[in-house]
Amino acid sequence: MGPTASGKTEVAVSLCKRFPFDIISVDSALVYRGMDIGTARPDAETLRRAPHRLIDIRDPEETYSAGDFVRDARIEMNLIAAAGRIPLLVGGTMMYFRALIGGIAELPAANDGIRATIDAEAEELGWPAMHEKLRVIDPAAATRINCNDSQRIQRALEVFYVSGKPLTEWHDEARRDPVNDNWSYAKIALQMRSREILHERIESRLDSMINNGFLDEIRTLQRRPGLTCQRPSMRAVGYRQFWEHVAGECSLEEARDKALVATRQLAKRQLTWLRSEPELNSFDPLEGRAIEAISARLVELLS
Repeated sequence: MGPTASGKTEVAVSLCKRFPFDIISVDSALVYRGMDIGTARPDAETLRRAPHRLIDIRDPEETYSAGDFVRDARIEMNLIAAAGRIPLLVGGTMMYFRALIGGIAELPAANDGIRATIDAEAEELGWPAMHEKLRVIDPAAATRINCNDSQRIQRALEVFYVSGKPLTEWHDEARRDPVNDNWSYAKIALQMRSREILHERIESRLDSMINNGFLDEIRTLQRRPGLTCQRPSMRAVGYRQFWEHVAGECSLEEARDKALVATRQLAKRQLTWLRSEPELNSFDPLEGRAIEAISARLVELLS
């Protein structure tokens, strides 16, 4: 696990050469088809050498939740183990990792009518105002969720409106129930010692996406019937900002600046999450012989 642009795919593919690993993607955007450039999806050659499970399994009009991920990941983990190999979970969606390892509440199903009502109110008032509504309903959830994180604010409000019970209460109940699986987890985190270098990598990758056809990818997505900027897939960092540009709502420079800020904020949240993660083995992927150090630690953990 690690923040965006920390080199998780490169490290994972290298580890697959050394261990009997099969990769399972832990990425809430890579599950969607047709979202290749903006998600930094591994290229065809990389996927040929090291196939990734749970990539391209949903259309972008559909939703995909942490609960869906836990169900799908456990199926893939069991299949990999049955083949005599070891699952290697790779990604930056920290909520998915925590749901898999620590358990997840069986939340109410999505309600399109309530979501539309929340989105309409947010369109009028703005998501920071909706965040304040959430703070009244569920202060603990509001503390965890950024005031501009529209997708998570929407879901927390939706859960309360559907069930009458705050999201935090659902999660507290889930944590009181033990997770019944037979897996143990070795946690490897990629964390660069220099935040400046991480920011430079984020900016360089964003510019590469733009130069390699990201805007054309957005245009193709906009032509899909039923796909709007309000769908969870289009709230992924980068897609939301460049959708606005392609729709004529802002300049390319403005969209790039917004996407850059949003991606850096995502990385900051990921790093904050990692700091609270127990039993973490952290490595700087840019240090010399990082793969050797990670491999040596894995030999200890897996023996």
